[in-house]
Amino acid sequence: MLRRGRIRFDYVRFDQTEQPKLQFVFQFDGTERGVVIRDFWGRYWGGKSRMFYVTTGMFARPFGYEVNLSSADREAPERGRMSQILMKTERDIGFMGSIEPNRRSGLLKYLKIDAGIFNGQGLSGMMEFDRYKDFIGQVMIKPLNVSSKLSLGGGVSMLSGGFRQFASAAWRLKVNSVDIPFYEKDSLTSSIGDKLPRKYFGVNAQARWDHGWGNTQVRVECWQGTQTASKYSSETPGTPQFLPDGSADENFVRDFNGAFILFLQDLGSKRHQLGIKLDWYDPNRRVSGLQIGNVSTNLTAADVRYTTLGGGYLFYPNDNLKLTLWYDLIRNEQTGLTSLKEDLHDDLFTARVQFRF
Repeated sequence: MLRRGRIRFDYVRFDQTEQPKLQFVFQFDGTERGVVIRDFWGRYWGGKSRMFYVTTGMFARPFGYEVNLSSADREAPERGRMSQILMKTERDIGFMGSIEPNRRSGLLKYLKIDAGIFNGQGLSGMMEFDRYKDFIGQVMIKPLNVSSKLSLGGGVSMLSGGFRQFASAAWRLKVNSVDIPFYEKDSLTSSIGDKLPRKYFGVNAQARWDHGWGNTQVRVECWQGTQTASKYSSETPGTPQFLPDGSADENFVRDFNGAFILFLQDLGSKRHQLGIKLDWYDPNRRVSGLQIGNVSTNLTAADVRYTTLGGGYLFYPNDNLKLTLWYDLIRNEQTGLTSLKEDLHDDLFTARVQFRF
């Protein structure tokens, strides 16, 4: 299959001091499955220092490290399960202000701050369906050379938002007298028109060490928060969901956590690289294992934790070509659900050729 077939057009206008003043980007993705827009945004730099700029249109959400890492630069074939579910398509329509000093010296040149307002559903829905917006902000420290061989970077991110409740009640997790968790319909503290919560918090760090064997890199990212979705999926709804009888589907509120850990090692040169990645996503961190599956608890496959251990070999014949051989061991926790009593046979092998120009 053609995983990605992307063409990007950039227009940048510079001032008399050769500082950027205006940028416009259009990118589309064309495969055997059709053609879709990926990026469509404009950026304007203000002030003489050009350290402040605003971006508006369809662009990547400023949350975390992996979400904003380009597919061409990312070593693993795909983003982690948590990124794919909570930040599906990575992009959204919004307005963002940024601070990024462009000094050539001083510690401020390593700082980048983003803050923006976004629709919320991203490319998973055709249009905005309520008046609620998501606020996303992050503070990033660009790779800082702490010695001649070691560089460190990192950042913190937050998302505070949600979407409209269309049903008369939402479901929230409770614990009974014998410490068994279950979902209970809540119509007292929420009603039609209320805002169902989506709150994410993330922290990330990157380290790179140059030595005789080449470069060694380690990247770590952790997320935690509250996600509202449907009974059978923890993915953010792209459109309001309605049942066959015309009534609105009721949403479920879950507390989640997850993380990504990536190790990269050059094998003697930059052309050969070994990668190992561990990621996990627990859509409901307050339940586990055999607690899921009891009909009376209303816990479903959307509450099951998944852990993925992946690894592979990357070969860069030149600056325009990358070859990847990667295998993912995917493990789900065993539950009381008939379909998930044991681990699914869903391991994945990827052989990929990427051209970049």
